[in-house]
Amino acid sequence: MRQHGLPVPVIDTGRPHSARIYDYLLGGKDNYRVDQQAGDELLAAAAHERAAARAGRAFLERAVRHVVGAGLRQVLDIGTGLPHSPNVHEVALAAAPDVRVAYVDNDPIVVAHADALLRGSGVVGVALADLRDPQAVVEHPQVREVIDFDRPVALLLTSVLHFLTDAQRPGEVVATLRDALSDGSCLVLSHATDDFADCRAAQAVYAHATTPLTPRSHAEIEEFLGGFELLAPGLVPVPSWRPDAPSTAPPATIGVYGAVARKAG
Repeated sequence: MRQHGLPVPVIDTGRPHSARIYDYLLGGKDNYRVDQQAGDELLAAAAHERAAARAGRAFLERAVRHVVGAGLRQVLDIGTGLPHSPNVHEVALAAAPDVRVAYVDNDPIVVAHADALLRGSGVVGVALADLRDPQAVVEHPQVREVIDFDRPVALLLTSVLHFLTDAQRPGEVVATLRDALSDGSCLVLSHATDDFADCRAAQAVYAHATTPLTPRSHAEIEEFLGGFELLAPGLVPVPSWRPDAPSTAPPATIGVYGAVARKAG
């Protein structure tokens, strides 16, 4: 079977999955033994990966608080992964009670967990869709129930584009999503890099998972931000993006860049 030009996703618990490995690294319980083994293998080769996952999550929370504080009241989180408290909608609603959030993921387990957690909330939607088909994401009825693309949207693409290979044209994916956004929208982006951190151990683990890892350079990641205006401090290691307190982790151990950028007319 196929859906919107892509294979219908199936639940595969026999291979590690990026969302469940991430859940394990963050101390979550929504993972399987195969994901735990992959996470342990990753930590054995690169102990800083747990700190990197936590730094990426902290960046996401800071960025959400910023864009909501700047006046955006719609959040579209694509590749959301398994729920972790505080979830994006919890962070956003704490900043403004009139925020609406749409979560999108292509993993049925992720969507089932999110739907069970959020069903009946009235301000949060959950959609099973695939980033590789961005037009289908934009047109998805569960997304459209929550998001009005004629008004500014905070688009979250955090720790997800590095799971698209170059052959899957991530630049075109981002451009399609950008073109669907109205002026004043913001892109929150984070992406793995090997500019200053060794990603070989992580790549070896994810090579056996459902999604390989493709770290990219600062210049390559910056290309995804075309058509957006970078907000200070720019595209930087995630611990350095507007930290709440000085980071105790050397940037060289956190191989993830982060940025927030605004679409201007």
